[in-house]
Amino acid sequence: MLLLTPLIAELEQRYKGAEIDILAEGDIARDVFATCFSVRNIHCLPRRGFKHPLAFLGLLLRVRKTHYDLIIDPCIGSNFSRVLTKFLRGRYKLGFDDGPRGSGLSHAVPRAAAGRHMARRAIHLLRWQADTGPTDEGDFPALDIRLTPSERAQGLNLLRELTGSPAQAKLAVVVGIFANATGAKRYPAAWWREFIEALCESGPTIRIVELIPMHGHSMLGSTWPGYYSSDIRRMAAVMAGMDLLISADCGVMHLAVAAGVPTVGMFCVTDMAVYEPYGNGSCALLTSGRSARESAERTIDAHRGLLAGVPADGGSRTRDSATRCPDAETQLPARTPGH
Repeated sequence: MLLLTPLIAELEQRYKGAEIDILAEGDIARDVFATCFSVRNIHCLPRRGFKHPLAFLGLLLRVRKTHYDLIIDPCIGSNFSRVLTKFLRGRYKLGFDDGPRGSGLSHAVPRAAAGRHMARRAIHLLRWQADTGPTDEGDFPALDIRLTPSERAQGLNLLRELTGSPAQAKLAVVVGIFANATGAKRYPAAWWREFIEALCESGPTIRIVELIPMHGHSMLGSTWPGYYSSDIRRMAAVMAGMDLLISADCGVMHLAVAAGVPTVGMFCVTDMAVYEPYGNGSCALLTSGRSARESAERTIDAHRGLLAGVPADGGSRTRDSATRCPDAETQLPARTPGH
């Protein structure tokens, strides 16, 4: 869901005043798109819908009553998504497919146009069909959960409490750590301790705050102040007040990017070109073959200005959107003749 927020921004820019309905699996879409002004309806299919056939089919039939001007299938290789695209009623249907016949699409875009990064694929989809293209990396909409001013203020106040900062004083440099991930993407606690020790050596004013995973237990032995919430908007609001968020490749990494905080995504298994964080000074770091201390040193080099300075209060930090870790690469799809 977070990786689809750039698509909403692109649609708003391209089709002024358009009303957007979202059909998603599970309820999380309501939290992700709650404050998107252009989003009219969010239809949430029950998870494992075939175990709830009446609710599942009833919702689809209600959605089918609407005749859309445009239906977008942003997925590649999802038979379920394509079946839904065929089932719904729309004047134009847009998606990735190398064989337009039988696809159910009025406008089929070659899969080669999708590019590698998941969040940019839907953007390439729209721009390819319109025969336009990005001029540089900054031309892509960023992930954005669109926190309200109230959410940001409450998150900042809570961050003050966690770090023991007086209400009127400037916050010290706050670095968030999310130390959980699935399977081989997770780094050991000892690795994190070495990483954080090296990180804190770069600036005496750095305060560490751990983001606690869904299971509710610290991954770092409760050594640093921790924040836990089962609500992704509350977690995003707290992260938005931080100066830097460091995480392994996972959903919380994308949530931090969508909250607007500079994010370092650490990769040791998955492909950085597909999932790397971008925008607001975010970057990816390949840790394979590097020690925790070496990884921390590269993080410090990429964000030395943030880690050395004391940010302005109230979320008015100056962030360099061009900051990039040395490992990050940008890959754009090659356009084939005739398209």
